[in-house]
Amino acid sequence: MVFDIKTLESTINETSEKFVITDKPVMELVMDVLPILNKIGKIIIEGSGDSCPTTVSVANIITQNILNGTTKTENISVNSKISDDGHLISIIEITITKISS
Repeated sequence: MVFDIKTLESTINETSEKFVITDKPVMELVMDVLPILNKIGKIIIEGSGDSCPTTVSVANIITQNILNGTTKTENISVNSKISDDGHLISIIEITITKISS
């Protein structure tokens, strides 16, 4: 399921939320993820196919630059699926958690 930021604000629960990485610029994605992470303390960012490297970049910018020392990468999951046309598509999910405020 793909959410925009307005939809996410209305569907956030108190455990974690999944944010699907799109083809937006990296810093725009970072700025979309930050308010969600700050509000609920945990987020899963997911990328597939060509957006896998962007997903890693977003996670690194958040955990190593912007919120360095207050967040951690809790889990990284790598998987794949077969598309309708038979091609293998990589999927990455990175869980980021706040460790202090």
